[in-house]
Amino acid sequence: MDEFTPDLDGFSGVISIRRGDDVLGEWAVGVANRTFDVPHTTETRFGLASGTKTFTAMTVLSVVGDGLLSLDTPARELLGPDLPLIADDVTIDHLLTHTSGIGDYLDEEVDALAPLTLPVQQLDSTPAYLPMLDGLPTKFRAGERFSYCNGGYVVLAVIAERAAGAPFTELVANRVFAPAGMTASGFPRSDLLPPGTATGYKDDGRTNVFELPVVGSGDGGAHSTVADLHRFWVALRAGRLLPRELVESALETTTADAGDGRGYGRGVWLEEGDLVIAGGDHGVTAVSRHDRSTGITVSALANIEVATFARTREAMQRIRERVGGAE
Repeated sequence: MDEFTPDLDGFSGVISIRRGDDVLGEWAVGVANRTFDVPHTTETRFGLASGTKTFTAMTVLSVVGDGLLSLDTPARELLGPDLPLIADDVTIDHLLTHTSGIGDYLDEEVDALAPLTLPVQQLDSTPAYLPMLDGLPTKFRAGERFSYCNGGYVVLAVIAERAAGAPFTELVANRVFAPAGMTASGFPRSDLLPPGTATGYKDDGRTNVFELPVVGSGDGGAHSTVADLHRFWVALRAGRLLPRELVESALETTTADAGDGRGYGRGVWLEEGDLVIAGGDHGVTAVSRHDRSTGITVSALANIEVATFARTREAMQRIRERVGGAE
């Protein structure tokens, strides 16, 4: 085990370090399915939880690029009579930057792992989330401050569907996954996971099938691999997903410190010069960190709740010292 092997103690999943077409290091530990003792491989698919928000943001920005929306479009224009407690001045950009102030069905400032208010099996499409998003009073005036909002990204999914005239999961597949070459990524049903997909496990050993929506939407539920996440960063920065000005819009700092010293762009966390996808939920932990200067991607995907931010940060620091240089 060389000095650049990341911390694997207590980890169950895959950690990957890539640059361009090169795999600089990859480690698969633990099992994807405990019942049948199926080990993880470097090609295992994992749930991304809130890492999905990055793909939601890119999908919405793609719809903006087509002229079907603008960042200044009021959400109300697409919502009509639905979700009447969302204020008239809330825009697409407020939702993208977590500054909308709308009430959140899963408010992480209160309880990040609170149970859902609808049976998870009912949440099988983006429109099915509407009753869960309704009746939540405004927290603060739009644009006043950053407040991470899961529901805001489901609202973005609703808006994208209505603006582009297609189901949200199809929009992500056609506007993000396909052009990025992310052939192993998608929104599978939690009760019908495709082969090669990790089952998520809670701390008590039970699976997460009763904790999360059966089909994800704008704030969670996408599944991917370490290879596909690296492909995403490469495709985004190469301009294959969005026009150049919208790429820069996605990656610019909209909040300098959203907590723990991390900044936020539009669907992307910003930390120490890295672009970051991050998510965590019952039986899911996901972080993918990309260094713009070197083109290195460090991804850690797990099917348990385990610290990954520190692991990926330390791995990135070590590999930068080892390989150095710009892309």
